[in-house]
Amino acid sequence: MLPRVRKPARYIGGEKNLIAKAHEGAEQVKFLLAFPDAYEIGQPNLGLAILYELLNERDDCLAERTYAPWPDLEEQMRSQEIPLFSVDTHMPAAAFDVLAFTLPSELLCTNVLNMIDLAGLPVRSSDRLGSHPLVIAGGHGAFNPEPLSEFIDAFAVGDGEEVAVEIADVIRRHRADESRESILRDLASVPGVYVPACPPSGLVEKRVVASLADYPYPKKPLVPVTEVVHDRLSVEIFRGCQRSCRFCQAGMVTRPTRERPAEQIKEMVRGGLASTGFEDVSLLSLSSADYSGIAPLLADMVRDYSSDKVSLSLPSLRVDAFTVGLAADIQEVKRTGLTFAPEAGTWRLRQVINKTVTDADLFSAVEGAFSQGWRRIKLYFMIGLPTETDDDVVSIAKLGRAAVEIGRKYHKGASVTLSVGAFVPKAHTPFQWAAMDRPEEIFRKVELLKGAAGDRSVNLRWQDPRTSVVEGIISRGDARIGNVIEAVWRKGGVFQEWSEYFDAELWLEAMADEGLSADDYCFTERSRDDPLPWAHIYVGVYSDWLWNDWQSAIAEAITEDCRWSDCYDCGVCMEFGVENVIGSGRPRVRSA
Repeated sequence: MLPRVRKPARYIGGEKNLIAKAHEGAEQVKFLLAFPDAYEIGQPNLGLAILYELLNERDDCLAERTYAPWPDLEEQMRSQEIPLFSVDTHMPAAAFDVLAFTLPSELLCTNVLNMIDLAGLPVRSSDRLGSHPLVIAGGHGAFNPEPLSEFIDAFAVGDGEEVAVEIADVIRRHRADESRESILRDLASVPGVYVPACPPSGLVEKRVVASLADYPYPKKPLVPVTEVVHDRLSVEIFRGCQRSCRFCQAGMVTRPTRERPAEQIKEMVRGGLASTGFEDVSLLSLSSADYSGIAPLLADMVRDYSSDKVSLSLPSLRVDAFTVGLAADIQEVKRTGLTFAPEAGTWRLRQVINKTVTDADLFSAVEGAFSQGWRRIKLYFMIGLPTETDDDVVSIAKLGRAAVEIGRKYHKGASVTLSVGAFVPKAHTPFQWAAMDRPEEIFRKVELLKGAAGDRSVNLRWQDPRTSVVEGIISRGDARIGNVIEAVWRKGGVFQEWSEYFDAELWLEAMADEGLSADDYCFTERSRDDPLPWAHIYVGVYSDWLWNDWQSAIAEAITEDCRWSDCYDCGVCMEFGVENVIGSGRPRVRSA
């Protein structure tokens, strides 16, 4: 089949550091780790890479990988009755005990159904037999599991390092018992696991790994055999964020902050470079410049690797944490892409969203970048935020023009790209009660921006706001949205995160056929008493605190970063017994 498809290297495996264990032994639990997007998107995914190594280190487990086949290969597979297979050994999905999905974003949900079907399994969980592999899902999409609850047997909520092994233990105990009901009941008793067929009597609490120092993965990352989106060595330097940006689901659901010890980071970089041959190192987190020892860490790495022409990047940069010194260290070898995210065009609106970045902070960061040799930078903003006015929107263009003027002091051809996305309210955030702008309103604001940009060196990019509507429907959806997802999939709606395949009409038709309206899910502000479909999933942040912070947003009041200020009692440290881990990498454990 491969000569008849685009990019056949997506499917051949054979990467450096690939782990190909023999399928043998009754005690061995076999995981097929599935990423519901193309190989070049999923192969660099850090969460999947961690589980791949962690599970394969155990004698009683085996893990291989699979990615969503591109439509050209899918056509070949269906015509020749070839099932979903692993890229590691090309074993069929039915040879595994678990088909384990990472859920990175809402628009990939139809790919999940497509891969379940290609695996030869009934799409709905209730139709599967004890002989079928279990279908489990984790990642950020698991924090509102209801839209996929008819299709997924069990959701792992929160950090996956510990719960993956516990799931394997449950499956091993039931090896001789093919009763699907009994294994699902046992899985439902594992902390952090939500089984839709066994509704919990209380809340399902997310799993939290107290110390990243206990999990120095990946140790030998896979080296792709074809071009991928992040072709570099990625090392997670901390997990969680306490900045309390009110739109940011990742910051709310991954708290508290847990830093990895600096010496371990350096050892992981040394080992990773030696085992891969990568020439680029990315220090990953939600806001990498917020790592408490970032300046000495970068200085040490520049000293150790600049002669080897190894470049460093911090892909997640807060404007107010970026300094000229950081800029100088990052560009020591070569200048990688540089993106800042002010998010909103005015200080007033940044107070609403709790993005405490002033214009002076932004201009200082821009000056630092241009003065150290960058000629192009990207600024990311959202439009459609709560309380937004036209002045807030036009101010985005003003900031872009001002940034270009700063750049021209250093480079005649300096340019700035303004990347604009539509706000989507997410579960477990203070904005989970907020309403979205309708697509026509987003289009109007884009036109405002176009007119205000003025300078040809200010480039404006935006995404189709109809994709944000679908994202909003799923991110705040209930179980009824499952029928919509299935209907879109059955009509050919796959790879909906790709512009060439996205079809808004499929979604609107499916919503109408189910008697549902996007108004109820996206465009109507919710009240304190409205039931939330994800309320049974507990991330440790008190619902009352989220509501009060929503009121603070409306009042344009700021919530401080509790790593450096007093505790504001969001609940997460008390609930999970682990305070923010700063510096040492070891957790401070609260007494009960």
